[in-house]
Amino acid sequence: MIKGIHHISMKCRPEELDKVKSFYMGVLGMSLCREWDGGVMFDTGNGLVEIFTNGTEDMQKGVINHVAFATDNVDEVAEKVTEAGYKVFVGPASVVIHSDPEFPLRMAFCNGPLGEEIEIFCEL
Repeated sequence: MIKGIHHISMKCRPEELDKVKSFYMGVLGMSLCREWDGGVMFDTGNGLVEIFTNGTEDMQKGVINHVAFATDNVDEVAEKVTEAGYKVFVGPASVVIHSDPEFPLRMAFCNGPLGEEIEIFCEL
């Protein structure tokens, strides 16, 4: 039935779109796969991030806690995020989730241009 996550969707105000493009394409290195009057879609490599430009008020954090983007080099991405003026508020750190089986990973957390919480993630 379910084969995976196709995309996540967020909203921004029209005046925030340039900052959103700069972050997702310039800082995180995603490619713009389509753009239309009212939105954009970025390719993560195994899913899409869709941003609609019909936000009219400050969006509050909701039931979804964060979005995790996979990378082979958490430290490099965290450094680019910091250089772009965004705060990395957790990590980079190596962690082992004590589950069965154990789950070793490296991660860092930052906020994106819309206040969205992003995890930069690598399974070890």
